[in-house]
Amino acid sequence: MSKATLVIMAAGIGSRFGGGIKQLEPVGPNGEIIMDYSIYDAMQAGFDKVVFVIRKDLEKDFKEVIGNRIERVVDTAYAYQETSDIPLQFAEHYKERTKPWGTGQAILCCKEVVDSPFLVINADDYYGKQAYAEAYRYLTEERNSDKMEICMVGFVLKNTLSENGSVTRGICHVDEDGMLADIVETQGIEKCDNGAVIRNETGERAIDADSAVSMNMWGLSPEFFQILESGFETFLSDIEEGNLKAEYLLPTIIGGLLEEDRIAVRVLESKDKWFGVTYKEDKDSVVASVRALVDAGMYPEKLF
Repeated sequence: MSKATLVIMAAGIGSRFGGGIKQLEPVGPNGEIIMDYSIYDAMQAGFDKVVFVIRKDLEKDFKEVIGNRIERVVDTAYAYQETSDIPLQFAEHYKERTKPWGTGQAILCCKEVVDSPFLVINADDYYGKQAYAEAYRYLTEERNSDKMEICMVGFVLKNTLSENGSVTRGICHVDEDGMLADIVETQGIEKCDNGAVIRNETGERAIDADSAVSMNMWGLSPEFFQILESGFETFLSDIEEGNLKAEYLLPTIIGGLLEEDRIAVRVLESKDKWFGVTYKEDKDSVVASVRALVDAGMYPEKLF
């Protein structure tokens, strides 16, 4: 059994990226992709297993671009997120579905290959070294609690914005004890001269650029799979007729569990600057950011 597992969600289609699989875009000096840096940071922090959640139709390309390389340096497994991978009683009803079911189902797909505390990340996000060190320490500590406790690595909103368009972030309210009080998935957040604004069909309103936000970096235990499994059935039962785009999303799931007082969520803080390829135009700035980190000695010229 591993001490702690890194689960990388890489099955997303990359809808905002404009063609190509954004998770597989090279950004490092030797063709490295963002995932290489995430895995390197996680291994340095102590994680000793990596699970890639991918689509079966991406497997060949995925292994050629990164999987085969990572298999040589750390215990590696694959989980496959397919739209058809749902409880049998719903299969006929949702046979027309083409969009992946979201991050909740992505994690559920891992239950056969994860048997240790695990950290969930997005494939196309660079989180920085501090986040992995904090998460590993949390996940490998002994804890005695009546309630299931999980963790989330929180980032500062202004450190997570794109220069090239709006982003969706889980805006978090953290209490004085460092616990998550609630999380609201918020779309249409844009950078502006004096911080950040939310723009949508109802207009525009300011948002505190120093707000804590979730970047889908969650520290969970294998017991969480049971919650996801029963919740997924409820979710599928409750979808309105004809809605083929509803998603089973981790922030929404965790927000609901908080409301029901079924879990406690410790918020770990990272002051590192996030970067990622949300839009095709983001790629040049990500390449420049990686180059600067390599030049500063944070990473070797060639990772693996």
